[in-house]
Amino acid sequence: MEYVPILVLILSFVGLLAIGTPVAWSIAISSLLTMLVSVPAFPAFTTVSQRMATGLDSFALLAIPFFILSGELMNKGGIAHRLIAFAKTLVGAFPGGLALINVISAMLMGAIAGSAMASASAMGSILGPEMEKEGYDREFGAAVNITSATTGLIIPPSNILIVYSLASGGASIAALFLAGYIPGILTGLFLMIVASFWAKKKGYNVGERSSLKAIAKTFVDAVPSLFLLVLVIGGIVAGIFTATEASAIAVLYSLVLGFIYKEISFKKLPEILLSSSATTAIVMLLIGASMSMSWVLSFENIPQDISTGLLGITDNKIMILLIINVILLLVGIFMDMTPAVLIFTPIFLPVVTKLGLDPVHFGIIMILNLCIGLCTPPVGSVLFVGVGIAKTTIEKVVRPLVPLFVAMVVALFIVTYLPQLSLWLPSLFDL
Repeated sequence: MEYVPILVLILSFVGLLAIGTPVAWSIAISSLLTMLVSVPAFPAFTTVSQRMATGLDSFALLAIPFFILSGELMNKGGIAHRLIAFAKTLVGAFPGGLALINVISAMLMGAIAGSAMASASAMGSILGPEMEKEGYDREFGAAVNITSATTGLIIPPSNILIVYSLASGGASIAALFLAGYIPGILTGLFLMIVASFWAKKKGYNVGERSSLKAIAKTFVDAVPSLFLLVLVIGGIVAGIFTATEASAIAVLYSLVLGFIYKEISFKKLPEILLSSSATTAIVMLLIGASMSMSWVLSFENIPQDISTGLLGITDNKIMILLIINVILLLVGIFMDMTPAVLIFTPIFLPVVTKLGLDPVHFGIIMILNLCIGLCTPPVGSVLFVGVGIAKTTIEKVVRPLVPLFVAMVVALFIVTYLPQLSLWLPSLFDL
């Protein structure tokens, strides 16, 4: 194994992050420095820039800006209020009712909007003040909001699952979407159990039980929003349209729904388009830089060396998956989800496929794992959004966050070692 390129890559990347360089530029510069170890300057510069450009030349990636735009339209279109009202009638009378409402609403909102940060922002701004008014600790409300917001990245439609499909070399997007349902719901259920126990221990208020009439009314109000999931996933699985075409349909549907609800007007559209364009630009720069690093890793034979090294330690599937999970949990602390998927999928996927693991199952393991990283400092984007919305500090949120964090880790290991939780639904549709 040639250690110099690996050392240059790791030290330069960590060093650049440490001095505050943006993640995308840290990835691109460290890729370039690693190339300079093996080739002259001119070919190194041209190769890295070329790989950044060609890395974005994929039809599947066209779905990402559309899903980002549909998520922005959903976030501004009055969806959150209707989902919260529906969730309130379902679980409002249970211990920690408002916390459970937060989890269920975040799962639905995250899945519809396709953004953990949009979910954390919407749920935190609406439910946060209401939870405080009912006697809930501000930090507990923030912790529930932060962790539950990530479940929507597992429950489809999900941009990050599309990114994994690209990084894996063609894992079925439809299969990945279906595979995310049970693990996502399981994670949300674990969060609800922990939140309920915590609320009962603290003696938080319990709401009144809703009548069947109230449940039916809020469900009818929420149906147009929930139908987007049926439209997008149903169309993809039935083969009516591709994931990219589905994303465009999601934009049109979200726009029409926003006008019907009178939450979106022509005056608001420029702001929505600018916001989604800015988010798309950031994501695409991360993807381009990450694709260049992925190519550099392959050029230096680093994935093959790591694969050989891991299999040299043990060929036990349980131990290999444990090691990979621990590494990814550590990676998630320091790296954003999109570059982590693009960089580490080519490294770890060959290892697990040699052990007989399905690429779709591994994709769910990886995404669920990196979702935990979104809740941890120093680069946990959802953590910072949740804390900012709640007007508190990370130090104060840590105590109620730890048991919820543990619940997510437990869900991760259950999904890791019970592959049918991920593969059962795709197998029903022969995917």
